[in-house]
Amino acid sequence: MTATTWNTDRPWRGIMVATTLPFREDLSVDHDAYAEHVAWLIANGCDGVVPNGSLGEYQTLTDQERAQVVRTAVEAAGDGARVMPGVAAYGSAQSRRWAEQAAEAGCGSVLLLPPNTYRADAAAVRAHYTEVARVGIPVVAYNNPFDTKVDLTPDLLARLHGDGSIVAVKEFSGDVRRAYEIAELAPELDLLIGADDVLLELAVAGAVGWIAGYPNAFPASCATLYRAAVAGDLDTALPLYKSLHSLLRWDSKTEFVQSIKLSMDIAGRPGGPTRPPRHPLTGAVEAAVRTATEKAVADGHR
Repeated sequence: MTATTWNTDRPWRGIMVATTLPFREDLSVDHDAYAEHVAWLIANGCDGVVPNGSLGEYQTLTDQERAQVVRTAVEAAGDGARVMPGVAAYGSAQSRRWAEQAAEAGCGSVLLLPPNTYRADAAAVRAHYTEVARVGIPVVAYNNPFDTKVDLTPDLLARLHGDGSIVAVKEFSGDVRRAYEIAELAPELDLLIGADDVLLELAVAGAVGWIAGYPNAFPASCATLYRAAVAGDLDTALPLYKSLHSLLRWDSKTEFVQSIKLSMDIAGRPGGPTRPPRHPLTGAVEAAVRTATEKAVADGHR
């Protein structure tokens, strides 16, 4: 893959935006607005989308809503390979069914958390990924030890890759040192940036993709930043990274969904409300996100 060309053979590479989901005032899903958002992201330099992730509030969706979000994304993207739905669920059988739905919709890959019903051991994690991989659609592992309490360590990732269960990992641990150990233990496993505020560090370490949050608000600037970073063009990447970092760090905060939606509203995109239990930002957090977003707009980011 070049720094500017989407890889049709490995469609999980490049900038895959973990999309926010627009809700109407009555908190029903606005599928028309979501379709427009997906098309807008791709038109502004992003390679694809990741619906039904945490940023898409998948935990609050009905099964019918969740399935329709995937179908809407595929139609709006114009190529199902550009769509990587999250297929996380409490049980392996449920995750497999969501992977089957994604495959039927024509998606190019899926994003799978480890079991999050309890703190699964390595054997249970491997069985979980093996079960979903049987569907035949490429599986990207998602390492988020904060929320799942299960850590996909470099050694475990190497075993999952050796099992033939995963093609890549979205690395959200925040420990950029892991990039080098993953490359040593599983050199064919694709490393994807999983947290916006370590983008430059992981790009320098060899990441070939970014499952991204803040392109929801500023896709063009984020696309320029990512492509410069993976190309090793630090003269371009570093000033952009410094300019955007006060925003990018909110992707790793507890309030990341509300933060990114607020930034979208300020930037002129329809972010809108979140479903309970998430509530609008208030106080110091709202002020900090608003200040950082207004600075990004004033700096010309889009």
